Amino acid sequence: MPRRLLAAAIAVAIGGVSPAAAIDVVATVKPVHSLVARVMAGVGEPALLISGMASPHTWSLRPSDARRLQGADLVVWVGPTLETPLAKPLAALAGAAKVMTLSQTDGVTMLPAREGGPWGDGHDHGHDHGHSHGKKGEAEEVDGHFWLDPTNARAAVNAVAERLATIDAANAGRYRANARAAAAELEALDRELTERVTPVRGRPFLVFHDAYQYLERRYGLNAVGAITVSPERKPGAKRIRALRQQVRRSGAACVFREPQFDPGLVATVTEGTSAKAAVLDPLGSAIPDGTGFYPELMRGLAAALADCLGGGR
Repeated sequence: MPRRLLAAAIAVAIGGVSPAAAIDVVATVKPVHSLVARVMAGVGEPALLISGMASPHTWSLRPSDARRLQGADLVVWVGPTLETPLAKPLAALAGAAKVMTLSQTDGVTMLPAREGGPWGDGHDHGHDHGHSHGKKGEAEEVDGHFWLDPTNARAAVNAVAERLATIDAANAGRYRANARAAAAELEALDRELTERVTPVRGRPFLVFHDAYQYLERRYGLNAVGAITVSPERKPGAKRIRALRQQVRRSGAACVFREPQFDPGLVATVTEGTSAKAAVLDPLGSAIPDGTGFYPELMRGLAAALADCLGGGR
């Protein structure tokens, strides 16, 4: 008996659970996993592929991960722009699994990747970089952190619900109802975040790597540079000097580091300036997985920004 049918039969025997609960869904990173889990609530739980402090930019596939992909009914990922090391293994190992690439999903608005460390005055820079050096792949062209705009998260849950409804028609009504409830929750969260960060709109800051432009654009925030162009490559001395000058010139109040990477770089950039160091984590490494992950992530980012840029007020 195929594994999925066997699991369904066991589920029915021990608890009267619908056979459709055996649908096997894999989500790659914690924000995506949280959104998928919200859509699947009451039916089943997706598996999380990249957990803990692992960065999707540098993550390595293990044999157990390969087996998980091979057995999945649906794999949901952002795309090669974020989980770059997964692109080739996913194509080779997913087999008959249906793959949903959220960066290519209708309703999800993707922004171009930005180039360089300092970005000048920090305003309207998202569409002026990253397209002048010949043809590039999606991994270089697009910023993959789409979930940092709740309107994108809302589009993603709707799209995931429709895909799941196609695969698992018996639970289509539940998936769609969950997506409608999630959309209402995300709208309320969006209003809450707007209120939280409005007092610090326009105040300049630097980030560790360029992961936040969706958050910036949605809420009028003013990031003026990133320490690294790519998180797996350390900046050289010339870039560090330019960034330190940018901190002074812009009057940046904060420089944010990320827990997955060397905190010494932020200390180097802030040395001799009045900028404070604080932490932003777009992947929410310390937040428990599950349906509550996404709102907790977004509230935590808003709180970190408001507290540091607002001087703790």
